[in-house]
Amino acid sequence: MKCRHCASELKLSLVDLGSAPPSNAYLTEKTLHAPEKWFPLRVLVCENCWLAQTEDFSQAHELFDADYAYFSGFSSSWLAHSERYVADMATRFGLDASSHVVEIAANDGYLLQYVQACGIPCTGVEPTASTAAAARAKGIPIVQDFFGVRLAKELVAQGSQADLTAANNVLAHVPDINDFVAGFAQLLKPQGVATFEFPHLLRLIGENQFDTIYHEHYSYLSLTAVERIFAANGLMVFDVEELPTHGGSLRVYAQRGDTGRRPREARVEALLDREIRTGLRNAGYYAGFQERTDRVKDDFLLFLLEAKRQGKRVAAYGAAAKGNTLMNYAGIRPDLVSFVVDRNPAKQGKFMPGSRIPIVEEARLRSEKPDFVVILPWNLKTEVMEQLAYIREWGGQFVAAVPDLVVVQAG
Repeated sequence: MKCRHCASELKLSLVDLGSAPPSNAYLTEKTLHAPEKWFPLRVLVCENCWLAQTEDFSQAHELFDADYAYFSGFSSSWLAHSERYVADMATRFGLDASSHVVEIAANDGYLLQYVQACGIPCTGVEPTASTAAAARAKGIPIVQDFFGVRLAKELVAQGSQADLTAANNVLAHVPDINDFVAGFAQLLKPQGVATFEFPHLLRLIGENQFDTIYHEHYSYLSLTAVERIFAANGLMVFDVEELPTHGGSLRVYAQRGDTGRRPREARVEALLDREIRTGLRNAGYYAGFQERTDRVKDDFLLFLLEAKRQGKRVAAYGAAAKGNTLMNYAGIRPDLVSFVVDRNPAKQGKFMPGSRIPIVEEARLRSEKPDFVVILPWNLKTEVMEQLAYIREWGGQFVAAVPDLVVVQAG
């Protein structure tokens, strides 16, 4: 396999998680009785540009189809994060009723609803029918398509150049990262700003966050790799922030390389230097991640097996993609985790891909009173524990498996 960005031959392995179905390919009662597509799940690292990436097996249209069930608007902490983003960007870049904001991967309108509330014109680009429909229901203009140079040129021809583009948690999801990034250089006005948020590879490796690896994530990103990709495709990085979201993310600010005039902030060089000091540009840095991943998986499986021997009932919360990676790598089935609760009605009544564990509404927790509730989206652990604090009424305990196995008394 060759690198998606620079076409160098890939030889350095980060981790091999066996095989799994696409993490958001939830099963229905009908498809439960049909075969599933499983793909190898292995991440390789380019020793030229240092882009970490999954092997090519699945196509984007297979992963982000009409039944795609990830809706951003069901997390209160993520909504609060998005509202702060809009307020901060409007202030910093002077956005008003004469501006135009374009969000790529607008999902269910979770972010653009706050742009609209500020009276700023906006457009969302979202390829999946289910989430696009949810955004349109909020009154948000949506272009239902995959983003790249072609679509960017079409939007510009329609008079939809952007003062600000937002691309939260989508840069890792694109198979052709060069075409995707080059689209922003086309779409931005001469002094426009593009922001990108994505999980930081340094946090993924340093904190054993292997469950953020799944087929929908084609790339695992550092500032080192992103700056090189941007420069090759017409964008210039001028600022970066470190965020707590998704277990530790970066927000990268970029401008057009040909017309942008914003000075480069000192924290860009500071973070690039830290990545170098940590060892990110050295093959030895990636050794040992497989072993640490296997330890997390083994500890979780042993915990579930012991709970079963003791007659304890285990449920899980959050039918998240990262939970599917954990469940499938550990070989978990409904005999070890009875059901998964999720607030999203689009997932309720379905089954987790691979593990085939039923996804149910929250009322099942109160009726069945499990002894343990595994929080699969561990990045939302505080929010979930506050929401489900009532499980202490029957002595229930919370469990998080990543980055290390932790059992916490509710309340």
